[in-house]
Amino acid sequence: ITISAAPEEDHAVLRVRDDGIGIAPTLLPHVFDLFAQGEQAIDRSQGGLGIGLTIVRSLIELHDGQVTASSEGLGKGSEFRVQLPLHHAVATADAAVAPDRWRSLPQSLGQGKRLLIVDDNHDAAILVAEALDAMGFVTRIAYDGPSALAIVAHFEPEVALLDIGLPVMDGYELATRLRERFPHLRLVAITGYGQETDRIRSRAAGFEDHLVKPLNLDGLTEILSHA
Repeated sequence: ITISAAPEEDHAVLRVRDDGIGIAPTLLPHVFDLFAQGEQAIDRSQGGLGIGLTIVRSLIELHDGQVTASSEGLGKGSEFRVQLPLHHAVATADAAVAPDRWRSLPQSLGQGKRLLIVDDNHDAAILVAEALDAMGFVTRIAYDGPSALAIVAHFEPEVALLDIGLPVMDGYELATRLRERFPHLRLVAITGYGQETDRIRSRAAGFEDHLVKPLNLDGLTEILSHA
C-alpha cells in the first residue's frame, strides 16, 4: 500500500494506492454506492456490508471535499484520491480570532427544550450535544440504554436522539421503554442503515424520524424545528 499527500493549487490531495484485487470496470462507477460490493473471495466471504465507502464519501463531502476511485481492472490494484480544500490564514486584524463553529446555527431553535442523546460513539455524541446546546437546547448524553434510563429518572426529555446499534440494549428496546414513561416524547432514530425496510422497522418501534449516519446537521435542524 502506498500513501502520499501533497498540495495541488488550493487543495490537499491524499492518494492511497494498493496492488491488490482491483476493481472490475462494471463496479467502478458504483463503488461508493450504498451496499455496493464486488465478488468476494473465499477467504473474504464474511466481508463487510458495503457501507464503508459510502460513509467515506459522506464524511469527505461534509468537509467540502471529493473522493474518487480508479483501477485498471481485476488483479491490478486500485487507487483512491481524496481532495480537500486548504484554508489559508487571512492577513487581517481579525485573523487571530477563531470563528465560532456553530455561528450559523439557529441560536433560538431549542428554546430550553430538554433533549437526550444516546450514542456509544462518545465523540459523535459530544459533538452533537455541543451543536444543540448552541441552538438553545438543554442536553444530556448517555452512551448506552441503562445509562439513558437512569438519566431520565431526573431529566424528562422532550426529544430523544437514539443510536440503534447500542450495546447492552439496542435502540428499539430503549425507545419502547422511554415511550412507556413519556408518551409524548419525540423519538429520532440515528443509524448507519437507511433502506426502506430499516425505516419501516424504526417507525414500528415508535420513532417519528429516521436519520442515517454520518449525521447531517441540516437534516437534524429541520426535524427539531418541528419538534
